[in-house]
Amino acid sequence: MRLGLHALGIGTGARREVIDAVAAGAEAAGFATLWVGEHVVMVDDGASRYPYAPDGRIAVPAQADWLDPLIALSFAAAATSTIRLATGVLLLPEHNPLRLAKQVASLDVLSGGRLTLGIGVGWSREEFDALGVPFERRGARADEYLAAMRTVWRDDVASFAGEFVSFADVRVNPRPVRDRRVPIVVGGNSDAALRRAARLADGWYGFNLDGSEHVYERLERLRGCCERAGRDPAELKVAVALAGGGPHDRERLAAIGVDELVLVSSPPADPGAVEPWLAGLAGR
Repeated sequence: MRLGLHALGIGTGARREVIDAVAAGAEAAGFATLWVGEHVVMVDDGASRYPYAPDGRIAVPAQADWLDPLIALSFAAAATSTIRLATGVLLLPEHNPLRLAKQVASLDVLSGGRLTLGIGVGWSREEFDALGVPFERRGARADEYLAAMRTVWRDDVASFAGEFVSFADVRVNPRPVRDRRVPIVVGGNSDAALRRAARLADGWYGFNLDGSEHVYERLERLRGCCERAGRDPAELKVAVALAGGGPHDRERLAAIGVDELVLVSSPPADPGAVEPWLAGLAGR
């Protein structure tokens, strides 16, 4: 089972010298993927409930630096040559799908086809309100945006007619490296996220799950969703991040179908301390 690292883009992980050190060090140490999440807007006292913590509060302070994930990953790509890059996750309904399709394909081309696009539908009504995007039906919007993006990646001259986005006879270049596709991973632990992964995606990213039994229960639900969608569950790659700092039972996780265990941590502020920090994470 592979090890991924979710550490860049926030706080100390938003500093250029730390990004360079963590990306290069993680590649040298054998980590499989660098994951970077997204929030455009944070608020001090929002009413929206964060779904990945028992108290409903996100641990990242509202005043922390939080880089755009595609820009952060572009710097990580420039500091590396083989490690995979993934958004974990990008909030798809908050984006213009044509502009995002170009940005994603550009990063995929510049990184040599190393990008995976992890997507989510978001949980903060305050963020959607600030961006002028309706919070309601954000799942349907995300599904349609994904279909539109795949259309412009696939077709030389693309047209699309939907409820949320329509265009005719456009070219959006460049195209992704691998058969004009970027692997899509759906993030989120809800039943709706699992159904979306089964219907539309190449993988699932479960975040802050409470141990291997929680992972097992969600994977069983995902397999059921795949069967109802007429898909082989083995087609989907599974990455999970667990609550707490570990150690984690890698053998048990691999046995129940996890392909990548993602370690979530904040990097040290001193780039010179990154190597022992990475060694400590992998050791756990």
